[in-house]
Amino acid sequence: MAAAAPASTLSQAYWPTTASRDTLLRNVLLVVVGVIAMAIAAKIKVPFWPVPMTMQTFVVLTVGAAYGGALGAGTMLAYMLVGALGFDIFTNSSAEAFGWDYMTGSTGGYLVGFVLAAFVLGKLAEAGWDRSAPKMAGAMLIGNALIYIPGVLWLGYLYAGSKGWDWTVQVGMTNFLIADALKLALAAALLPLLWRLKR
Repeated sequence: MAAAAPASTLSQAYWPTTASRDTLLRNVLLVVVGVIAMAIAAKIKVPFWPVPMTMQTFVVLTVGAAYGGALGAGTMLAYMLVGALGFDIFTNSSAEAFGWDYMTGSTGGYLVGFVLAAFVLGKLAEAGWDRSAPKMAGAMLIGNALIYIPGVLWLGYLYAGSKGWDWTVQVGMTNFLIADALKLALAAALLPLLWRLKR
């Protein structure tokens, strides 16, 4: 049996495969796990200041880094597809507000950002940025920016005309910066630690 290729991502390191069929099975299962993790993270709200905190951005960035660019982005697209089909898996979705109508509302830009961030984090991880805490912190900053930029721009498109850009930036980004800094620090420490444990 041929040896598995050197791992460029954590998922490959912890679950090496040699046969294409095994790789496909691994990737499908990882996507399912990622979608479930996103759905759970969306619904768990931790009391925090100035707004309650979910762990969804942590999952987006961690999945991207652990899975790699293509599989990370594919997982976020699968999450969006499940949501578009009407399942209640988004942060503020409900039996009354779900599916495509919800996705094109105020959170639509952030959902696009999830895909961008997971892809870029995955590519940076494939280049070795997830092996050290300083580089991982830098990657997480980039990933957070890629979530905020389309999120705030879309929110501004919907509301800046009536509420102004100060309100848009406050509601769409500033309120979440402290919580995201904590999640960034956690991810920046966790992924290099998992590499060290594997070695």
